[in-house]
Amino acid sequence: MECIGTGSDVECVVPLTDRESKVVGKFAGRAMKTSGWSGDMASSSDRGQTILDNKNNPEGVVQVSVIDMVLETLLLISPFFFWGTAMVAMKGVLPKAGPLFVASFRLIPAGTLLIAFASSRGRKMPVGTSAWLAIALFGLIDASCFQGFLTEGLRKTSAGLGSVIIDSQPLTVAVLAALLFGETLGPIAISGLGLGIVGLILLEVHSVMVLGKSAEVGQWTLWDSGEWWMLLAAQSMAVGTVMVRWVCQYSDPIMATGWHMVLGGLPLLALSVWQQDPALSGHIQDLNINDWGALFYSSLFGSAISYGVFFYNATRGSLTKLSSLTFLTPMFATLFGYLVLDEMLSGVQLAGAVVTLVGIYMVNLKVGSETQDKVD
Repeated sequence: MECIGTGSDVECVVPLTDRESKVVGKFAGRAMKTSGWSGDMASSSDRGQTILDNKNNPEGVVQVSVIDMVLETLLLISPFFFWGTAMVAMKGVLPKAGPLFVASFRLIPAGTLLIAFASSRGRKMPVGTSAWLAIALFGLIDASCFQGFLTEGLRKTSAGLGSVIIDSQPLTVAVLAALLFGETLGPIAISGLGLGIVGLILLEVHSVMVLGKSAEVGQWTLWDSGEWWMLLAAQSMAVGTVMVRWVCQYSDPIMATGWHMVLGGLPLLALSVWQQDPALSGHIQDLNINDWGALFYSSLFGSAISYGVFFYNATRGSLTKLSSLTFLTPMFATLFGYLVLDEMLSGVQLAGAVVTLVGIYMVNLKVGSETQDKVD
C-alpha cells in the first residue's frame, strides 16, 4: 500500500489482486445497472472489445470500443452521481424520519456491507489499540460530525446548495496540507482558495439576509443557517481526509472505512433515540415505501457502493482525473434537487455556487498535478 497526495486525491493506493479487481469491477457494474477511487471496468478477460495485437500493432496501442469507453466513463463518474443524488434522497425523507436517524441509517448498514466485502476478499481486521483508536477518532470526525452536521444542514438549505458547500472541503484540505505536511501552494491554488472563500461568503451572506428578514429581530442566530451547518460538515470532512494518512498506517483502508462508518454511526443512533427522532418515537409507520427506498438508496448507493467504486477507480488509474471531477457532485445534486424537490437557486446563490466551484476546480487542478508528478 502506498499513500500519496492530499485532499480530494485519495491518499492511499491499495493494490488489488486480479481476483479482487474482477469482483469489484463486476460489483460496480451491477451497481450501475440497478441505479464515502479512474480505472478499467474489469480485467482484460472481461473486455471482449479490447484489441491488442502485438504483431499488427508493434507500438502496443490499445484499441477500445466506444461501448467500453462509455462504460468506463460511467464507472468514473458514478460515485459523484450517487453522492449528489443521495443528498436529494436524504433531503426528502428528513422531515419524516429525523436528521440523526437518517445520518445513522446512512452509515451503519453501509459500513457493515463494506466490512463484509473486505472480509470476503481476505482483508485483515484492525488489530491493536492504536488501530482501533485511530479508526474511532476517524469515525467521530469523518462520520459522526460530518453526517450529523450534513443532515442538520439539509433541514435548512437545498440539496444542491448544500452539496456545493460540502464539496468545498478541498479548500480546507489544501490549507491543512500546507500547514501539516509542508506542501506548497502555488499561484493557481492560492487564487482558487481566494475564489472559493468569496463564493462561500456569497452563499452565507444570502442566507443571513433571508433568515434575518424572516425571523424576529434579535432571535436569529448563526445556527439557524443551513449553510453554516454545511460549512461545519465540510470542515469535518476536510479533517477526516487529512486523517486518512494516519489511519492507514494502522489498518487496511477499506476495513478502516467500513469500521469508521459503523463506529461513527452508533453515537448518531444514540442521539437520535435521545432526541426522539420521528422514526424512533412511534412514527416509523409514517414512512412509506418511497421513504424507505430513499433511506436504502442513500446508504447502499450513496455510501457503500459509491465508496467501493471510488476505491476501485483510485487503484486502477489516474488520481488527477478522478480528483478533477469533484465538482460533478453538486451539479448532480442541484439538477435532481430541481427535478425531484423543485429546488431553485437565487441569483446570489447561483453566483456564489459558480465562484465556489471554480475555486474548488483550481485547487484540485493544482493538487492533482503535484500528485501525478509523484506517481510518474
